[in-house]
Amino acid sequence: MLNNIKPKIGRLLISEPFMADPNFKRSVVLLTEHGDEGSVGYILNQAGNLLLKDVIQDLWQADNHIYFGGPVAADTLHFIHRCYDQMQSGEPIGDGLYWGGNFETLRILINTNAISENDVKFFMGYSGWDEGQLDREIEQNAWMVSDIPDPDTIFSNDDEKLWRDVIVNLGPKYAHISNFPADPSLN
Repeated sequence: MLNNIKPKIGRLLISEPFMADPNFKRSVVLLTEHGDEGSVGYILNQAGNLLLKDVIQDLWQADNHIYFGGPVAADTLHFIHRCYDQMQSGEPIGDGLYWGGNFETLRILINTNAISENDVKFFMGYSGWDEGQLDREIEQNAWMVSDIPDPDTIFSNDDEKLWRDVIVNLGPKYAHISNFPADPSLN
């Protein structure tokens, strides 16, 4: 195992720099579920080409990018937010972050500019692991596990920088990994 931090709800999974799976290449995943039955999370640094207003027509001002959350149920929309005070709904995942909630309330908050684009992040699909699968992948050094360095990290819109920043946050032992080229043949 690359580091000794165990996965749990509210922690980050950071893919090793040369992961072969194109869905997770240089990805940072926020875990929203982790238990005996498996794990669920969302890739934080794979912005798609769609904006929220492109997918939900009555959100006329929603310029939020929709991120690729993972390869499971890629036709479903999910969200992470930090506006519980306004929404009064969502599952807590730590550090003032919530998963899901009342979408109708969220729709009103977006249309009335009561929340900022930096308070909510949307995903098509999610990342999922069966019972024990994630633990095996961590043992095989496919993932590093980290606490969230700062809740603002979750809402970053600089995909490559996000991956590098969370690796550097792991400490000097891992910082050099952040400089590895995306294509190992360029090393």
